Amino acid sequence: MLKKGLLLISILYTVVLTTLCLVRLDNMPNVGVAFSDKIFHLLAYVVLTFLWINTFSYKFKLKKQRAILCGAVFCIVFGIVIEVLQGSLTSYRSSDLYDVVANTCGVLLTVLFLSIKKSAVIKK
Repeated sequence: MLKKGLLLISILYTVVLTTLCLVRLDNMPNVGVAFSDKIFHLLAYVVLTFLWINTFSYKFKLKKQRAILCGAVFCIVFGIVIEVLQGSLTSYRSSDLYDVVANTCGVLLTVLFLSIKKSAVIKK
């Protein structure tokens, strides 16, 4: 059942993430953690990448390595585009190279995890 709705879930998550990145977010609580914004970026892109890799794999029937490559490239390009849009479309947001780095680290962390998971063999 989840595999059938995976494309819709991926698209909805991408739309929500885009919206959160482009709207004004005033009065956000301070969680008291240094670089909390970058941690959010990293975690958001871990989820985004995981969803799109699985979408490419299950919905579009790509082989696992190809799905990982397509998902990673898509998410990295998406993150760069969002940062450019923040700097050019909004007056209340700015482009931040460190956000792109955090986004890319989230993508690479997911790729690393899925690559290790794929190569791990459990013997009984």
